[in-house]
Amino acid sequence: MKPKRIVLYARVSTKDKGQDTANQPDQLREFCGKQDWTVIHEYVDHVSGKTADKRPQFQAMLAAASRHEFDLVLFWSLDRFSREGVLPTLKHLELLTSYGVAWKSYTEQYFDSCGIFRDAVISIAATLAKQERLKISERTMAGLQRAKRQGGVGGRPRVVVDRDKVLNLRKAGGSLGAIAEQLNLFAVALRQGAYSATSDTNR
Repeated sequence: MKPKRIVLYARVSTKDKGQDTANQPDQLREFCGKQDWTVIHEYVDHVSGKTADKRPQFQAMLAAASRHEFDLVLFWSLDRFSREGVLPTLKHLELLTSYGVAWKSYTEQYFDSCGIFRDAVISIAATLAKQERLKISERTMAGLQRAKRQGGVGGRPRVVVDRDKVLNLRKAGGSLGAIAEQLNLFAVALRQGAYSATSDTNR
């Protein structure tokens, strides 16, 4: 089924020295003309923000998608759509799909929810996202173990982590995030300064 209402999304980083801000929208517009697609709106963020909440036009596009105001969003490339990593990017694409909105990358033909590679691409992206979740879980576990080793900082009470309980919950299928929440580990560790979310999750 041919999409009738198209929107464009472009992100021009403030760190891209000398980049012509019109290049992306111009070429996207030209492409839509060749497909006989009607562009009803253009969303352009002039920011280098790596997270979606730092991009007002991206947020506006998602809000419009939730109201079913367009059928397809065309973006220059996946890294211009999102640079948040595989898992957050996949969630954005899944969110659009849940709204009944298609998506397509101009420079990457295989990133096309209407194309022949759709199922393969989503499967690969989901696998990569799973690996990313595993890495996050590993870093979380390392942080919890570090909190247990270090105990309190500066005379504060020691953080007590029941390792056997954590392992049993893991064997029962619990995620690290759910276990940490259940045992209230994050709140205690963060209050006492024994667990550094920044240092551990950025490694």
